Amino acid sequence: MDHDPRPGLSGVLPETLEAWLTERGHPRYRARQVADGLWRAHARSAKDIPTLPGPLRDELDGTFRFDAIETTEVVVADGGLTEKSLHRLTGGAVVESVLMHYPARASSRERHTLCLSSQAGCAVGCPFCATGELGFTRDLDTAEIVDQARDAARRLARDGRRLTNIVFMGMGEPLLNLDNVLPAIEALNDRHRFGLGARHITVSTSGVVPGMRRLTALGPQFTLAVSLHAARDALRDVLVPLNRRWPVAQVVEAAREHARATGRRISYEYTMIGGVNDTELDAAALADLLRGDHAHVNLIPMNPVAHTPWTASAAPVIERFATRLRSAGIQTTIRWNRGQEVGAACGQLAAERAGEPPAPVVARRRQLLVEASAAALRGERSREAVPSGVGD
Repeated sequence: MDHDPRPGLSGVLPETLEAWLTERGHPRYRARQVADGLWRAHARSAKDIPTLPGPLRDELDGTFRFDAIETTEVVVADGGLTEKSLHRLTGGAVVESVLMHYPARASSRERHTLCLSSQAGCAVGCPFCATGELGFTRDLDTAEIVDQARDAARRLARDGRRLTNIVFMGMGEPLLNLDNVLPAIEALNDRHRFGLGARHITVSTSGVVPGMRRLTALGPQFTLAVSLHAARDALRDVLVPLNRRWPVAQVVEAAREHARATGRRISYEYTMIGGVNDTELDAAALADLLRGDHAHVNLIPMNPVAHTPWTASAAPVIERFATRLRSAGIQTTIRWNRGQEVGAACGQLAAERAGEPPAPVVARRRQLLVEASAAALRGERSREAVPSGVGD
């Protein structure tokens, strides 16, 4: 697929659009009409904005893309509560987003949460993640990130519903693409554009400490989520290769700095892998690491990934792990997986479309992981280099 050189309009600053219109002799109020069409009416092109004159619609469509997503395939699971979207972008890159519906309950309102992607593929290479199997293709630009949210909002609007939460926890490491992620967050948060409150936006990271500090310096009260997965460095070296550059103690300290600066609780994601990171030793290490922090731990059973030798921890094991953390005063939730029949974990659907890797490659990956995890459980630190492309 050829690359479309037109910039995505949702990534263009309002003042830049207004200047573009003014330079061409259009009155300033046209900028508001364009913005209303883009952000309120979910327009796919200028032709969807009837308040604009025909020549201006043609000019806008010739200069900008109103939708940076070329095509979207939606697969529904969990009786309609989970919608997995496979988005094809200009140039052929493929990314995923997941829209999850939570009906109202006695203690909570109805919620519609979108997990979106910031990169096509991922350079971090966590071995239990299907995105890591795909490798890294490229960063998404601002409009490609924002338009995943616009796509979900457009579908919700058909039923009179709206998007209530956004989580940067799809494909990719958001803090390795901050130059595009930060403007996307600004657009999503801006009341004159997408208009979602800061407290309803969560940014997840596998532990890019400089990016965490850069996010903290901004000051707004976005929620920070850290993909922890192990509290012991030897094991986390294997599960989260970035740990070889920024060890777990540095990651947690950067998270504490964020909590102190914003007053927001840190969420820690912990994928439960049977016999690997779910032992009493691991629970004790995690309890010691986070004791006394303003934090919340989400325990998540591992989704199946073709190239790993691992499976999810058994439910009783997860329950015991959660009890151990709670007894240490750490708020803990077990987040049972959704949408497994449609590959709702990060990268699973895209990996299926890409096809299975050759059997010898899978066998070699499995053997390396068996050896690495066995060494980690003995307390031996990894000697492998940090994956390339993860920044400094």
